[in-house]
Amino acid sequence: MEANVLKLKDNVQVWLTSSLNDPVSKILAKNSHLTTTQLETFLIDILSDSLSGKSLTYDEKASLRLIKAKISRGAFNRTLKQAKDNVIKSIYTVLLLGYLGVFESIALDPYLEIANKLQDYVAAHKNLSHNDGNIEDHKKLIEMIREELETGLKNLSSP
Repeated sequence: MEANVLKLKDNVQVWLTSSLNDPVSKILAKNSHLTTTQLETFLIDILSDSLSGKSLTYDEKASLRLIKAKISRGAFNRTLKQAKDNVIKSIYTVLLLGYLGVFESIALDPYLEIANKLQDYVAAHKNLSHNDGNIEDHKKLIEMIREELETGLKNLSSP
């Protein structure tokens, strides 16, 4: 049983490290309302049950964090609550702007273009494993989209 727990921890931590170190994720996270710790905790809470194939306790989820020091269930839960509060506030912000008709403004077109480019990036990543063609060409396409995303996001986050 212990071997399964260690394998799960390794799998979750490899996925977290990869996700949090992705250049696009870094830009998005830096400009979000989540701290790195909150994002990590939120992702563990949302995804660990599906990765493990069973419902995990909060003690087990706390042990999946990337930090070496053991954190308590209470600390994990406090960070998770902060993350969820920030996510909910962000969703309310989007709903408010939609309700007030802001999304119909032409001023938001650059943001929508970035959102579409992000969809292209995600689709290209998913297709990489299913691609029968030239993988190097596909990787170049992904890199080009990633660079466009980084540039666009940096430009949008500047005043």
